[in-house]
Amino acid sequence: MKPIQCIVTTGHKYNAAVVQTAKQKAAELNLLFIIRDNLSIESLRAIYQTKFVLVVKKTELVLTTPEGDFFFHPNMAQLRLKNLIKGQKDNMIEAMQLKPGMEVLDCTLGMASDAIIASFIVGTTGRVVGVEANPLMATVIQDGLNKFLTVEPLGLQSAMRRVEVIQQDYENYLKLVPDQSFDVVYFDPMFRHPLKESLHLLPLRALADHRAVTIEAINEARRVARHCVVMKENSRSLEFVRLGANRVVGGKYSHVHYGIIDVNVNS
Repeated sequence: MKPIQCIVTTGHKYNAAVVQTAKQKAAELNLLFIIRDNLSIESLRAIYQTKFVLVVKKTELVLTTPEGDFFFHPNMAQLRLKNLIKGQKDNMIEAMQLKPGMEVLDCTLGMASDAIIASFIVGTTGRVVGVEANPLMATVIQDGLNKFLTVEPLGLQSAMRRVEVIQQDYENYLKLVPDQSFDVVYFDPMFRHPLKESLHLLPLRALADHRAVTIEAINEARRVARHCVVMKENSRSLEFVRLGANRVVGGKYSHVHYGIIDVNVNS
């Protein structure tokens, strides 16, 4: 049998609605739907010679990878939001100079933590669009943003629901966006030199886009942004210089900094 990139199945406990959802996801992603029949994920991988299995459960989507399970959880956003409510500073918000009503384009959505925080700050009068190149990641994250239930901290759930997910390569998407469409254009690429290889990030690293941000993408982002382009990187990274950041912000003891390109809309 020819190897398949990914198949779609259900969890062990499923009903007709779950099966219907799984078939719908398979159709949307142009993937093969497989009836579970009590088979283990390992057995399905072996039979269909696939690395990835998208498992549709009653309450969530889980993408199983050889490096572990990839699923949505607002853990980092939850912690950051609690700190914000306590009055603590968030370096990303400071770098973006975010205020209610602003519009943010997150070109590297990933787990959506930064997009959720931005959505909380810009509120109901603002807008946050997250672009994700990997269709499997985009599907899992969008489903989680739409369905994950939480009562605390107050405002987290509504912030998640407001994030708009676009499944596309950000370089292509930027070219389609009119001039000055967003206040802030944001990049959080996979670091050129990871700070620490955490086990829970292994599935993300297996799925994520590892390309460095190009000068061409930055030029498009400058055109699209009304106020600034912001990029997140290792505090010792040379990417800030290469991509033309005119200032860098971040905590004194933080290993993560934000490079900022202020956009002069009158130029």
